Amino acid sequence: MKRFSAQYIITNSGPLLKRSVVTTEDDGTIISIENKQGELSEEHSTEFYNGIIIPGFVNCHCHLELSHMKDSIPKGSGLGRFIEHIRNSGDDKKRFSTSAASADNHMFKEGIVLCADICNTSDTFKLKKESSISYVNLLEVFGLDPDKAGSRMDEVSTLAETAKLMELTFSFVPHSAYSMSLTLLRLLKSKSSMNKVTSIHFMETEGEEIFLKQNRGPLMSSYKRSGLVPSRLETAKNHVDVILEEITRSGNLILVHNTFTDKNTIRAVRQRKNLFWCICTNSNIYIENKIPPLNLLIDEDVEIVIGTDSLASNTSLSILEELKTIQFNFPLIPIEDLILWATMNGAKALGEDNRFGSIEPGKKPGLLVLQNVDLQNMKLLPESYVTRLI
Repeated sequence: MKRFSAQYIITNSGPLLKRSVVTTEDDGTIISIENKQGELSEEHSTEFYNGIIIPGFVNCHCHLELSHMKDSIPKGSGLGRFIEHIRNSGDDKKRFSTSAASADNHMFKEGIVLCADICNTSDTFKLKKESSISYVNLLEVFGLDPDKAGSRMDEVSTLAETAKLMELTFSFVPHSAYSMSLTLLRLLKSKSSMNKVTSIHFMETEGEEIFLKQNRGPLMSSYKRSGLVPSRLETAKNHVDVILEEITRSGNLILVHNTFTDKNTIRAVRQRKNLFWCICTNSNIYIENKIPPLNLLIDEDVEIVIGTDSLASNTSLSILEELKTIQFNFPLIPIEDLILWATMNGAKALGEDNRFGSIEPGKKPGLLVLQNVDLQNMKLLPESYVTRLI
């Protein structure tokens, strides 16, 4: 049995607690939360921290497979050029394996307990099977050529069989509206009818709209440079139709990035139930030098979650660094909201809130302590850091 206390505790299951105590089993299962109302006396075997105790972080969008590409793509190149760099990257298996393992270890040290990871291959499966982090594997499908849609589905079905053999949790997910033919979207919709979680890269760049509506713009230019424009190009004409008509209604749906979303789109797609909006701010700055309209998302009262994207588009797979960037750009957002997005909301989005996301008896959410925090104003500082307690 272990006992932890701090200046504040954010449980996500009750009010902000001051100088109170969380008791856990040795394996991290929460036994109790004692509200001391700030009147904490010295007690034997209670570890006290000058910071804020919170549940473990949830990363709702990651590409572990791209970890070997850290610092290899110029910042601010735009999504089209970024995708070209990804396509043209080498296939160094040794570097790939080492980088992915290092990234997994870094995420664990940064307090991440649960992660939704995009998979295009099975190369990270063994690593994730043995990891201390719980992973939800999102088997991603993309392809503009409608005549190759069947072979794309065969490829992801083979990937799923490998995941099944390794007893890994997985779903079938589309990459984005701009990277898939309607034929492929519809085949995938049928295949993913039992999904617990689905995600899609959503309104990540300004060029998506003009590509979908008119098949031109920077994304079309990128496809032409890469020789990827099929003889028959059929795509959805807008993002709303993709969400409401071309994606499974099964389970939760996570819209990732949302950098160029707008009020009309938000209101239109909310007809889809169990919808979550994933913010990967540092990645959006890295690729497009643009920040998602968080104030708009807050005003529209949507469910916000946090992701890191990949080391190809980020300098760190740290949820805390994402929260620091959000607070710097949106200083009025309370720290309790930031923590809620990065913990409980993420656990709900991934269908794992029975285990993660809040400090409650019987759960095993992981315990972290945020330190070097401005406790008077309850703000993160550039030098704030996280320490894993359990």
